[in-house]
Amino acid sequence: MKPFVTLSLLLALATPVVLAAAGAAARPNVILIMADDLGYETIGANGGTSYRTPVLDKLAATGARFTQCYVQPLCTPTRVQLMTGRYNIRNYINFGNMDPKAVTFGNQLKQAGYATCIAGKWQLGQDPDLPKKYGFDEFCLWQHTRRPPRYANAGLEINGVEKDYNQGEYGPDLVNDYVLDFIGRKKGAPFFVYYPMMLTHSPYQPTPDSPEWDRTLQGEAAKQNVKHFGDMVEYMDKLIGKVVARLDALGIRDNTLILFVGDNGTGRGTPSRMGDRVVIGGKGTTTDAGMHVPLIASWPAGVAKGRVYDDLVDSTDFLPTVVEAAGAKLPAGVKLDGRSFLPQVRGAKGQPREWVYSWYSPRQQANLTVRELAFNQRYKLYRTGEFYDLTSDLAEKSPLKVAALSGERAAAAKLLQGALDQFATARDPKLDALGLKSIEGKKAKTGKKK
Repeated sequence: MKPFVTLSLLLALATPVVLAAAGAAARPNVILIMADDLGYETIGANGGTSYRTPVLDKLAATGARFTQCYVQPLCTPTRVQLMTGRYNIRNYINFGNMDPKAVTFGNQLKQAGYATCIAGKWQLGQDPDLPKKYGFDEFCLWQHTRRPPRYANAGLEINGVEKDYNQGEYGPDLVNDYVLDFIGRKKGAPFFVYYPMMLTHSPYQPTPDSPEWDRTLQGEAAKQNVKHFGDMVEYMDKLIGKVVARLDALGIRDNTLILFVGDNGTGRGTPSRMGDRVVIGGKGTTTDAGMHVPLIASWPAGVAKGRVYDDLVDSTDFLPTVVEAAGAKLPAGVKLDGRSFLPQVRGAKGQPREWVYSWYSPRQQANLTVRELAFNQRYKLYRTGEFYDLTSDLAEKSPLKVAALSGERAAAAKLLQGALDQFATARDPKLDALGLKSIEGKKAKTGKKK
């Protein structure tokens, strides 16, 4: 008679290492890709007709696509919200910096046992140790301790070491290669890659696939032309394709969640087409053209295929979504504003937002001007009282008087005013003091260099 071995006995005999590996394999790898200055209108899956984006179009067709994702109108404000799950009113200091004490999704996934990496554009402070403080084991960054060229013959900081390239290398290729290498080295256990791409931010220069590519280009002033924006969009798509191909080759694609989003609208004044409609990039503005971005989720083992959602998503929602996907813990003792959209990614109803809130004050100078607003899929209300019906006035040319509203519009104004009221006292004055102190410090440092 063959001996009968129970499951409990097998588990008892299994080594802790085997069990740990089995548990780790069940958790998905997570890759969060954020394109720089890429509005909703640029992606074919969203109806864009100016550029070819076959990789992203396929990810959308076989995964989930969100039509109502909104972020802040500028780079640093969005990055702070995305990484911390909190609106800027709670923790934003000024342009180019993030609070060194902030808790990010890197901290939470590292704490949960993930290997963590950030690769791409930084713009969050010059302290060489900041990426590690924010939970990243490895980092390959542009604009960390300095601001060298980002495209042809780029300069990067790799794990804190400055490295300059002058043999015709292309910065986005170098960063993408680092991501591919990290994935290959960490394929045996769950990993988290935050990949804030340098593309497609100006200067609009030729890519290695452009007819006018010149490997001897030096600096960001050379060969700028808006016609190269399309080349950059398509090269971005190509690089994402290389990431997908590496996951496939390693046999880990099925259990890897890829999220793709833009960090703000397309560069100001850059035209793109959606069929007969021309959309002009509105980066830096609080209109749809400045805040509406693509969002695509792809996870063959866990994403409902071919879903399209009109649910509202904003940049604070990424931390709770990534944390939930990884089975990690939310930051303890921290007031979060985001809510996970992972249920929708999986095909469930979830808890969709009723509104998106924005506190926008980039603070590039000692300027405390704030644009504060709340909106949903149809209506928008500013703290200063301007109300817009976005279905008929997407560019926000003709504000309506709240006191004169009735019916659905009046109800929407009441809802959005309630959202604004929740944040009436949320700003800590100490944050403004920190911002001004940081600006003065930069001025003093610049003066010493002169």
